[in-house]
Amino acid sequence: MTDLNTAITSRRDDLIQLTQDLIRIPTLNPPGENYRAICEFLDKRLRGAGFETQLIRAHGTPGDSAKYPRWNIIARRDGAHCGDCVHFNSHTDVVDVGLGWTRDPFGGELDDGKIYGRGACDMKGGLAASIIAAEAFIQTHPNFSGAIEISGTADEESGGYGGVAYLAEHGHFSPDKVQHVIIPEPLNKDRVCLGHRGGWWAEIETFGEIAHGSMPFLGDCAVRHMSAVIDKFETDLYPAMAARRTDMPVVPEGARSSTMNINSIHGGQAEQLADSTALPSHCVPDSCRIVIDRRFLVEEPLEDVKREVEGLLEDLKSDRPKFNYALRDLNHVLPSMTDKQAPVVQTVAKAIENVLGKPAQFVASPGTYDQKHIDRIGKLKNCIAYGPGILELAHKPDEWIGVDDMIDSAKVMGKALQTLLTDTP
Repeated sequence: MTDLNTAITSRRDDLIQLTQDLIRIPTLNPPGENYRAICEFLDKRLRGAGFETQLIRAHGTPGDSAKYPRWNIIARRDGAHCGDCVHFNSHTDVVDVGLGWTRDPFGGELDDGKIYGRGACDMKGGLAASIIAAEAFIQTHPNFSGAIEISGTADEESGGYGGVAYLAEHGHFSPDKVQHVIIPEPLNKDRVCLGHRGGWWAEIETFGEIAHGSMPFLGDCAVRHMSAVIDKFETDLYPAMAARRTDMPVVPEGARSSTMNINSIHGGQAEQLADSTALPSHCVPDSCRIVIDRRFLVEEPLEDVKREVEGLLEDLKSDRPKFNYALRDLNHVLPSMTDKQAPVVQTVAKAIENVLGKPAQFVASPGTYDQKHIDRIGKLKNCIAYGPGILELAHKPDEWIGVDDMIDSAKVMGKALQTLLTDTP
Protein backbone atom coordinates (compact mmCIF):
# COMPACT_ATOMS: atom_id res chain seq x y z
CA MET A 1 0.00 0.00 0.00
CA THR A 2 1.20 3.55 -0.79
CA ASP A 3 2.38 5.35 2.31
CA LEU A 4 0.80 8.66 3.34
CA ASN A 5 3.67 10.99 2.39
CA THR A 6 4.00 9.39 -1.03
CA ALA A 7 0.26 9.72 -1.56
CA ILE A 8 0.44 13.44 -0.76
CA THR A 9 3.51 14.04 -2.93
CA SER A 10 1.83 12.28 -5.87
CA ARG A 11 -1.03 14.79 -5.63
CA ARG A 12 1.22 17.80 -6.30
CA ASP A 13 -0.38 18.67 -9.64
CA ASP A 14 -3.84 18.23 -8.14
CA LEU A 15 -2.90 20.52 -5.24
CA ILE A 16 -1.71 23.21 -7.65
CA GLN A 17 -4.86 22.98 -9.75
CA LEU A 18 -7.13 22.99 -6.71
CA THR A 19 -5.44 26.08 -5.29
CA GLN A 20 -5.66 27.87 -8.64
CA ASP A 21 -9.34 26.97 -9.00
CA LEU A 22 -10.11 28.36 -5.54
CA ILE A 23 -8.21 31.62 -6.20
CA ARG A 24 -10.08 32.08 -9.48
CA ILE A 25 -13.39 32.30 -7.61
CA PRO A 26 -13.28 35.98 -6.47
CA THR A 27 -14.88 35.77 -3.04
CA LEU A 28 -14.36 39.43 -2.16
CA ASN A 29 -15.44 40.62 1.26
CA PRO A 30 -16.88 43.21 1.36
CA PRO A 31 -19.43 42.83 -0.03
CA GLY A 32 -19.40 39.00 0.04
CA GLU A 33 -19.24 37.91 -3.57
CA ASN A 34 -19.42 34.34 -4.90
CA TYR A 35 -19.85 32.62 -1.54
CA ARG A 36 -22.39 30.22 -3.00
CA ALA A 37 -20.16 29.53 -6.01
CA ILE A 38 -17.16 28.49 -3.92
CA CYS A 39 -19.34 26.33 -1.67
CA GLU A 40 -20.76 24.57 -4.71
CA PHE A 41 -17.24 24.02 -6.06
CA LEU A 42 -16.16 22.50 -2.73
CA ASP A 43 -19.37 20.49 -2.55
CA LYS A 44 -18.61 18.80 -5.89
CA ARG A 45 -14.99 18.14 -4.94
CA LEU A 46 -15.68 16.72 -1.48
CA ARG A 47 -18.67 14.64 -2.51
CA GLY A 48 -16.40 13.07 -5.10
CA ALA A 49 -14.08 12.09 -2.26
CA GLY A 50 -16.89 10.38 -0.34
CA PHE A 51 -17.81 13.20 2.04
CA GLU A 52 -21.38 14.03 3.01
CA THR A 53 -21.96 17.76 2.69
CA GLN A 54 -24.22 20.51 3.98
CA LEU A 55 -24.55 24.00 2.53
CA ILE A 56 -25.67 26.35 5.28
CA ARG A 57 -26.75 29.96 4.84
CA ALA A 58 -26.20 32.23 7.84
CA HIS A 59 -29.52 34.02 7.66
CA GLY A 60 -29.72 37.41 9.36
CA THR A 61 -26.01 37.80 10.03
CA PRO A 62 -24.18 41.07 9.23
CA GLY A 63 -24.08 41.58 5.47
CA ASP A 64 -26.41 38.69 4.64
CA SER A 65 -28.87 39.73 1.93
CA ALA A 66 -30.62 38.41 -1.16
CA LYS A 67 -27.77 39.82 -3.26
CA TYR A 68 -24.94 38.69 -0.96
CA PRO A 69 -26.07 35.64 1.01
CA ARG A 70 -23.63 34.23 3.56
CA TRP A 71 -23.07 30.62 2.49
CA ASN A 72 -20.95 28.02 4.27
CA ILE A 73 -20.17 24.35 3.64
CA ILE A 74 -19.45 21.54 6.09
CA ALA A 75 -18.32 18.17 4.74
CA ARG A 76 -17.96 15.01 6.85
CA ARG A 77 -16.40 11.61 6.18
CA ASP A 78 -17.05 8.97 8.83
CA GLY A 79 -14.51 6.23 9.39
CA ALA A 80 -14.98 2.51 9.81
CA HIS A 81 -15.00 2.70 13.62
CA CYS A 82 -16.02 5.07 16.38
CA GLY A 83 -13.51 7.72 17.42
CA ASP A 84 -12.74 11.41 17.57
CA CYS A 85 -13.66 13.97 14.93
CA VAL A 86 -10.90 16.13 13.45
CA HIS A 87 -12.22 19.30 11.81
CA PHE A 88 -10.28 21.46 9.32
CA ASN A 89 -11.84 24.92 9.10
CA SER A 90 -10.87 27.44 6.39
CA HIS A 91 -12.48 30.74 5.51
CA THR A 92 -13.30 31.24 1.84
CA ASP A 93 -13.55 35.04 1.76
CA VAL A 94 -10.70 37.33 0.71
CA VAL A 95 -10.03 41.03 1.26
CA ASP A 96 -10.01 43.82 -1.29
CA VAL A 97 -7.30 43.58 -3.95
CA GLY A 98 -5.84 47.05 -3.33
CA LEU A 99 -3.16 48.72 -5.44
CA GLY A 100 0.35 47.64 -6.46
CA TRP A 101 -0.28 44.28 -8.11
CA THR A 102 1.96 43.15 -10.96
CA ARG A 103 -0.05 39.95 -11.59
CA ASP A 104 -3.71 39.13 -12.08
CA PRO A 105 -5.14 39.03 -8.53
CA PHE A 106 -7.54 36.26 -9.52
CA GLY A 107 -5.39 34.53 -12.11
CA GLY A 108 -3.82 31.86 -9.91
CA GLU A 109 -0.57 32.20 -11.86
CA LEU A 110 2.10 29.56 -11.15
CA ASP A 111 5.64 30.91 -11.38
CA ASP A 112 8.83 29.42 -9.94
CA GLY A 113 7.01 27.21 -7.44
CA LYS A 114 4.69 29.99 -6.22
CA ILE A 115 0.98 30.45 -6.88
CA TYR A 116 -0.07 34.12 -6.98
CA GLY A 117 -3.44 35.66 -6.26
CA ARG A 118 -5.63 37.30 -3.66
CA GLY A 119 -6.28 34.65 -1.03
CA ALA A 120 -3.43 32.39 -2.16
CA CYS A 121 -1.78 32.70 1.24
CA ASP A 122 -4.79 33.80 3.30
CA MET A 123 -6.05 31.12 3.07
CA LYS A 124 -7.07 29.19 -0.01
CA GLY A 125 -3.68 27.48 -0.12
CA GLY A 126 -4.30 26.18 3.39
CA LEU A 127 -7.79 25.01 2.44
CA ALA A 128 -6.40 23.14 -0.57
CA ALA A 129 -3.65 21.55 1.54
CA SER A 130 -6.18 20.30 4.10
CA ILE A 131 -8.31 18.72 1.36
CA ILE A 132 -5.31 16.98 -0.19
CA ALA A 133 -4.17 15.76 3.25
CA ALA A 134 -7.62 14.36 4.05
CA GLU A 135 -8.04 12.64 0.69
CA ALA A 136 -4.57 11.06 0.85
CA PHE A 137 -5.17 9.91 4.42
CA ILE A 138 -8.49 8.29 3.49
CA GLN A 139 -6.84 6.48 0.57
CA THR A 140 -3.98 5.11 2.68
CA HIS A 141 -6.01 4.45 5.88
CA PRO A 142 -9.46 3.29 4.69
CA ASN A 143 -10.27 1.69 8.03
CA PHE A 144 -9.62 4.77 10.15
CA SER A 145 -11.58 5.47 13.32
CA GLY A 146 -13.64 8.57 13.99
CA ALA A 147 -14.45 11.23 11.40
CA ILE A 148 -12.91 14.01 9.33
CA GLU A 149 -14.73 17.27 8.73
CA ILE A 150 -13.75 20.05 6.34
CA SER A 151 -15.52 23.39 6.35
CA GLY A 152 -15.36 26.44 4.12
CA THR A 153 -16.82 29.42 5.92
CA ALA A 154 -17.75 33.02 5.19
CA ASP A 155 -16.78 36.42 6.50
CA GLU A 156 -13.69 35.69 8.61
CA GLU A 157 -12.15 38.87 7.22
CA SER A 158 -15.01 40.90 8.70
CA GLY A 159 -15.42 39.10 12.02
CA GLY A 160 -16.69 35.64 11.10
CA TYR A 161 -20.29 36.27 12.18
CA GLY A 162 -21.72 34.93 8.93
CA GLY A 163 -19.45 31.90 9.11
CA VAL A 164 -17.91 30.15 12.11
CA ALA A 165 -19.83 32.19 14.70
CA TYR A 166 -23.15 31.21 13.11
CA LEU A 167 -22.12 27.56 12.85
CA ALA A 168 -20.90 27.52 16.45
CA GLU A 169 -24.19 29.04 17.64
CA HIS A 170 -25.98 26.18 15.90
CA GLY A 171 -23.89 23.47 17.56
CA HIS A 172 -21.52 22.54 14.75
CA PHE A 173 -18.45 23.05 16.96
CA SER A 174 -19.76 21.60 20.21
CA PRO A 175 -17.19 19.39 22.00
CA ASP A 176 -19.48 16.35 21.84
CA LYS A 177 -19.53 16.64 18.03
CA VAL A 178 -15.98 17.81 17.23
CA GLN A 179 -12.90 17.03 19.34
CA HIS A 180 -9.98 18.60 17.43
CA VAL A 181 -9.95 21.71 15.22
CA ILE A 182 -7.13 22.79 12.91
CA ILE A 183 -7.50 26.14 11.12
CA PRO A 184 -5.01 26.30 8.19
CA GLU A 185 -4.23 30.03 8.54
CA PRO A 186 -0.84 31.11 7.11
CA LEU A 187 1.36 31.08 10.21
CA ASN A 188 4.30 29.31 8.47
CA LYS A 189 4.61 25.54 8.12
CA ASP A 190 6.85 25.01 11.18
CA ARG A 191 4.63 26.87 13.67
CA VAL A 192 1.69 25.90 15.85
CA CYS A 193 -0.44 28.96 16.54
CA LEU A 194 -2.06 28.76 19.97
CA GLY A 195 -4.28 31.83 19.77
CA HIS A 196 -4.44 35.55 19.13
CA ARG A 197 -4.51 39.03 20.63
CA GLY A 198 -7.77 40.86 21.32
CA GLY A 199 -9.31 43.54 19.13
CA TRP A 200 -11.57 46.55 19.71
CA TRP A 201 -13.03 48.50 16.83
CA ALA A 202 -14.73 51.85 17.38
CA GLU A 203 -15.77 55.00 15.54
CA ILE A 204 -14.85 58.42 16.88
CA GLU A 205 -16.74 61.45 15.57
CA THR A 206 -15.86 65.07 16.23
CA PHE A 207 -18.42 67.82 15.73
CA GLY A 208 -18.25 71.39 14.47
CA GLU A 209 -20.50 74.00 12.88
CA ILE A 210 -21.03 74.47 9.17
CA ALA A 211 -20.24 77.88 7.70
CA HIS A 212 -19.01 79.46 4.46
CA GLY A 213 -15.47 78.39 3.59
CA SER A 214 -14.41 81.99 3.05
CA MET A 215 -15.39 82.84 6.64
CA PRO A 216 -14.27 79.79 8.67
CA PHE A 217 -14.21 81.93 11.83
CA LEU A 218 -18.02 81.92 11.72
CA GLY A 219 -18.06 78.12 11.92
CA ASP A 220 -16.17 75.41 13.75
CA CYS A 221 -14.04 72.90 11.82
CA ALA A 222 -14.64 69.31 12.88
CA VAL A 223 -11.56 68.16 10.92
CA ARG A 224 -9.31 70.42 13.00
CA HIS A 225 -10.84 68.90 16.13
CA MET A 226 -10.04 65.45 14.76
CA SER A 227 -6.46 66.52 14.08
CA ALA A 228 -6.21 67.30 17.80
CA VAL A 229 -7.46 63.76 18.56
CA ILE A 230 -4.84 62.22 16.28
CA ASP A 231 -2.15 64.44 17.77
CA LYS A 232 -3.19 63.26 21.25
CA PHE A 233 -2.87 59.68 20.06
CA GLU A 234 0.60 60.39 18.68
CA THR A 235 1.92 62.09 21.82
CA ASP A 236 0.19 60.05 24.54
CA LEU A 237 -1.45 56.82 23.37
CA TYR A 238 1.05 55.35 20.90
CA PRO A 239 4.07 55.69 23.22
CA ALA A 240 2.07 54.14 26.09
CA MET A 241 1.03 51.17 23.93
CA ALA A 242 4.56 50.64 22.60
CA ALA A 243 5.85 50.33 26.17
CA ARG A 244 3.59 47.37 26.97
CA ARG A 245 4.71 43.79 26.28
CA THR A 246 2.87 40.49 26.41
CA ASP A 247 3.99 37.08 27.59
CA MET A 248 2.01 35.51 24.72
CA PRO A 249 4.36 34.31 21.95
CA VAL A 250 2.90 36.75 19.43
CA VAL A 251 4.59 37.08 16.03
CA PRO A 252 5.98 39.16 14.44
CA GLU A 253 7.99 40.90 17.16
CA GLY A 254 6.25 44.26 16.75
CA ALA A 255 2.93 42.67 17.72
CA ARG A 256 4.24 41.73 21.18
CA SER A 257 3.18 45.28 22.11
CA SER A 258 -0.26 46.86 21.99
CA THR A 259 -1.05 48.48 18.64
CA MET A 260 -3.68 50.69 17.06
CA ASN A 261 -4.41 51.41 13.41
CA ILE A 262 -6.61 54.24 12.11
CA ASN A 263 -8.62 52.35 9.52
CA SER A 264 -10.33 55.29 7.87
CA ILE A 265 -10.98 59.01 8.12
CA HIS A 266 -13.69 61.14 6.59
CA GLY A 267 -14.70 64.75 7.20
CA GLY A 268 -17.04 67.20 5.57
CA GLN A 269 -18.93 66.63 2.35
CA ALA A 270 -19.41 63.18 0.91
CA GLU A 271 -16.84 62.29 -1.73
CA GLN A 272 -17.91 62.80 -5.33
CA LEU A 273 -18.74 59.73 -7.39
CA ALA A 274 -15.93 58.57 -9.64
CA ASP A 275 -17.69 59.78 -12.80
CA SER A 276 -18.65 63.18 -11.39
CA THR A 277 -17.07 66.38 -12.76
CA ALA A 278 -18.81 68.66 -10.24
CA LEU A 279 -16.75 70.94 -8.05
CA PRO A 280 -17.10 70.87 -4.26
CA SER A 281 -19.02 73.59 -2.45
CA HIS A 282 -17.21 75.79 0.06
CA CYS A 283 -18.24 74.72 3.53
CA VAL A 284 -16.65 74.33 6.94
CA PRO A 285 -17.06 70.62 7.88
CA ASP A 286 -19.34 70.03 10.84
CA SER A 287 -18.46 66.33 11.25
CA CYS A 288 -15.33 64.19 11.01
CA ARG A 289 -15.14 60.44 11.68
CA ILE A 290 -12.36 57.94 12.12
CA VAL A 291 -12.51 54.19 12.70
CA ILE A 292 -9.87 52.80 15.04
CA ASP A 293 -8.59 49.21 15.17
CA ARG A 294 -7.06 48.69 18.63
CA ARG A 295 -5.29 45.34 19.18
CA PHE A 296 -4.76 44.57 22.82
CA LEU A 297 -2.85 42.06 24.90
CA VAL A 298 -4.15 39.30 27.11
CA GLU A 299 -2.75 41.31 30.04
CA GLU A 300 -5.00 44.31 29.18
CA PRO A 301 -8.66 44.18 30.31
CA LEU A 302 -10.99 45.37 27.56
CA GLU A 303 -12.58 47.99 29.82
CA ASP A 304 -9.16 49.51 30.50
CA VAL A 305 -8.49 49.67 26.76
CA LYS A 306 -11.74 51.54 26.18
CA ARG A 307 -11.29 53.86 29.18
CA GLU A 308 -7.83 54.85 27.98
CA VAL A 309 -9.17 56.20 24.67
CA GLU A 310 -12.19 57.79 26.29
CA GLY A 311 -9.94 59.46 28.87
CA LEU A 312 -7.87 61.12 26.13
CA LEU A 313 -11.05 62.39 24.48
CA GLU A 314 -12.36 63.74 27.78
CA ASP A 315 -9.05 65.54 28.36
CA LEU A 316 -9.48 67.28 25.00
CA LYS A 317 -13.04 68.17 25.87
CA SER A 318 -11.78 69.90 29.02
CA ASP A 319 -8.87 71.69 27.36
CA ARG A 320 -9.99 72.51 23.81
CA PRO A 321 -12.68 75.16 23.16
CA LYS A 322 -15.87 73.85 21.53
CA PHE A 323 -14.51 70.29 21.36
CA ASN A 324 -17.23 67.65 21.38
CA TYR A 325 -17.21 64.03 20.29
CA ALA A 326 -19.08 60.74 20.10
CA LEU A 327 -17.45 57.36 20.68
CA ARG A 328 -19.31 54.36 19.24
CA ASP A 329 -18.39 50.72 19.76
CA LEU A 330 -18.37 48.68 16.55
CA ASN A 331 -17.07 45.30 17.69
CA HIS A 332 -14.67 43.61 20.07
CA VAL A 333 -12.92 40.24 20.35
CA LEU A 334 -11.23 38.98 23.48
CA PRO A 335 -7.81 37.28 23.33
CA SER A 336 -7.84 33.49 22.94
CA MET A 337 -5.14 31.01 23.90
CA THR A 338 -5.11 27.20 23.76
CA ASP A 339 -3.08 25.35 26.38
CA LYS A 340 0.27 24.19 25.03
CA GLN A 341 -0.40 20.68 26.36
CA ALA A 342 -3.75 20.32 24.56
CA PRO A 343 -3.97 17.15 22.43
CA VAL A 344 -4.17 18.90 19.05
CA VAL A 345 -1.23 21.15 19.96
CA GLN A 346 1.04 18.28 20.89
CA THR A 347 -0.09 16.12 17.96
CA VAL A 348 0.62 18.79 15.33
CA ALA A 349 3.90 19.78 17.01
CA LYS A 350 5.12 16.17 16.84
CA ALA A 351 3.94 15.92 13.22
CA ILE A 352 5.96 19.04 12.34
CA GLU A 353 9.07 17.49 13.89
CA ASN A 354 8.41 14.20 12.10
CA VAL A 355 7.91 15.79 8.67
CA LEU A 356 10.31 18.75 8.80
CA GLY A 357 12.97 17.29 11.09
CA LYS A 358 12.99 20.22 13.51
CA PRO A 359 11.02 21.23 16.61
CA ALA A 360 7.82 23.20 16.15
CA GLN A 361 7.64 26.83 17.18
CA PHE A 362 4.70 27.86 19.35
CA VAL A 363 3.30 31.28 18.43
CA ALA A 364 0.25 33.50 18.73
CA SER A 365 -1.28 35.57 15.96
CA PRO A 366 -1.20 39.39 15.86
CA GLY A 367 -4.70 39.42 14.37
CA THR A 368 -7.80 37.56 15.39
CA TYR A 369 -9.17 34.63 13.42
CA ASP A 370 -12.06 32.21 13.84
CA GLN A 371 -10.60 30.38 16.85
CA LYS A 372 -12.33 33.07 18.91
CA HIS A 373 -15.78 31.73 18.01
CA ILE A 374 -14.85 28.07 18.38
CA ASP A 375 -13.46 28.89 21.82
CA ARG A 376 -16.11 31.24 23.24
CA ILE A 377 -19.29 30.17 21.44
CA GLY A 378 -18.53 26.54 20.70
CA LYS A 379 -16.79 26.03 24.08
CA LEU A 380 -14.20 23.91 22.27
CA LYS A 381 -10.72 24.64 23.63
CA ASN A 382 -8.77 22.03 21.64
CA CYS A 383 -8.22 24.32 18.64
CA ILE A 384 -5.16 25.74 16.86
CA ALA A 385 -4.15 27.48 13.66
CA TYR A 386 -1.68 25.59 11.51
CA GLY A 387 -1.12 26.03 7.80
CA PRO A 388 1.22 26.94 4.95
CA GLY A 389 2.09 30.47 3.93
CA ILE A 390 4.07 33.42 5.19
CA LEU A 391 2.03 35.52 7.61
CA GLU A 392 3.46 38.82 6.39
CA LEU A 393 2.11 38.23 2.85
CA ALA A 394 -1.52 38.29 3.98
CA HIS A 395 -3.51 41.20 2.47
CA LYS A 396 -0.45 42.39 0.49
CA PRO A 397 -0.10 43.00 -3.28
CA ASP A 398 1.20 40.00 -5.26
CA GLU A 399 0.18 37.63 -2.46
CA TRP A 400 1.51 34.10 -3.04
CA ILE A 401 1.76 30.62 -1.59
CA GLY A 402 4.66 28.21 -2.08
CA VAL A 403 3.79 24.81 -3.53
CA ASP A 404 6.50 23.04 -1.52
CA ASP A 405 5.18 24.64 1.66
CA MET A 406 1.68 23.39 0.89
CA ILE A 407 3.00 19.88 0.30
CA ASP A 408 4.91 19.92 3.59
CA SER A 409 1.91 21.29 5.49
CA ALA A 410 -0.35 18.67 3.95
CA LYS A 411 2.07 16.00 5.18
CA VAL A 412 1.92 17.50 8.68
CA MET A 413 -1.89 17.53 8.58
CA GLY A 414 -1.93 13.97 7.28
CA LYS A 415 0.42 12.82 10.03
CA ALA A 416 -1.84 14.50 12.60
CA LEU A 417 -4.81 12.58 11.20
CA GLN A 418 -2.81 9.37 11.37
CA THR A 419 -2.02 9.98 15.04
CA LEU A 420 -5.52 11.04 16.08
CA LEU A 421 -7.61 8.61 14.03
CA THR A 422 -5.55 5.39 13.81
CA ASP A 423 -3.39 3.17 15.98
CA THR A 424 -0.43 3.80 13.68
CA PRO A 425 2.42 5.49 15.58
